[in-house]
Amino acid sequence: MKQDFPLLKKTVYLDSASTTQKPGQVMQAMQTYYEEYNANVHRGIYSLSEESTALYENGRKAVAQFINASANNIVFTKGATESLNLVAQGLGLTEQDEVIISIMEHHANMVPWQQTQATIKYAPMREGKLDMDALAKLITQKTRVISVCHISNAIGVENPIKDIAKLAHDHGILLVVDAAQSIGHKPVDVQDLGADFVAFSAHKMFGPMGVGVLYGKIELLTPLITGGGSIQKVTTEGTEFQPGPHGFEAGTPNVAGVVGLTSAIAYLHHHGMNKIGEHIKDITAYATQQLAGIPNLTIKGSGNGIVSFTVENVHSHDVTSILSEQGVCVRAGHHCAMPLMEVLGIKDCVRASFHAYTTKEDVDTLVKGLAQVKEVFA
Repeated sequence: MKQDFPLLKKTVYLDSASTTQKPGQVMQAMQTYYEEYNANVHRGIYSLSEESTALYENGRKAVAQFINASANNIVFTKGATESLNLVAQGLGLTEQDEVIISIMEHHANMVPWQQTQATIKYAPMREGKLDMDALAKLITQKTRVISVCHISNAIGVENPIKDIAKLAHDHGILLVVDAAQSIGHKPVDVQDLGADFVAFSAHKMFGPMGVGVLYGKIELLTPLITGGGSIQKVTTEGTEFQPGPHGFEAGTPNVAGVVGLTSAIAYLHHHGMNKIGEHIKDITAYATQQLAGIPNLTIKGSGNGIVSFTVENVHSHDVTSILSEQGVCVRAGHHCAMPLMEVLGIKDCVRASFHAYTTKEDVDTLVKGLAQVKEVFA
């Protein structure tokens, strides 16, 4: 598989939790779109516009099939961050409402809720996982939403979404799931998970940047961004919005990006999500084993394609700088999860993250690079 990704010929890329690399076929699909089909969608009755519209709407159908949903419940956005903002702002939460999120959330699933009028409660962790008992105790008659990540982008822990969905729905509460970290790793069946809303980005599943998806009960939301493309009728008296997902897609959409996402989904189908998931599981276990044997290195989280760690008396930025000199790309910092870092008792850490194209040789190169870190800071 690695040979399908042009950029990987020149680097050891271990930052797939930030963004995945793109296979050649995805880039080719986008180039072909611009060369042969480029036209605005939904606005023209000429054949080129109709062909462009068909590609865009076929992308919606491809996403729906990929996650076992109806195309009428799929909204295209700029990314998971915008999708989560759309839900947080679109539900019309008031001072009388409460929202529960986990302490391990990416800022994209924390800040939007903080900007509402609702009271925010934080479900803690216990022994490295979400404390389900504590989560249940946070529920009151005012709780309207529970919003959690499927997989933590910082430490790789997976949350029991089906159990959380049952807990939420037993109390008449909506469940929002940030699936940005899981969507390219394993099958995500929204019917099986039971979530009311699911958000993710194309760029973490071999697709392009600038395209995201919101699945869910969009009839419960009001549009976050309004304007042309989302309206049915505009008069001096007011506006009627289009029904369904189009009412949330104001402006000219990223059609080429959706074409790229469609190609990425085809690529994932071709290789098989279960097979990809098994490879990621194996490479994560191998990396965890190799890193655990390095003196003065402490693993802070491991699972689902992520191993986060600290090196004693060495700042994470210094670690990544030296690794970069060895041609190894890893991430340093708080990983957009400052409250989680506080829980872990650290300000930052190094995160190595893997995908289907990661090899054991890549991990071995990381280990050799860390030996260089030890030598420099000895």
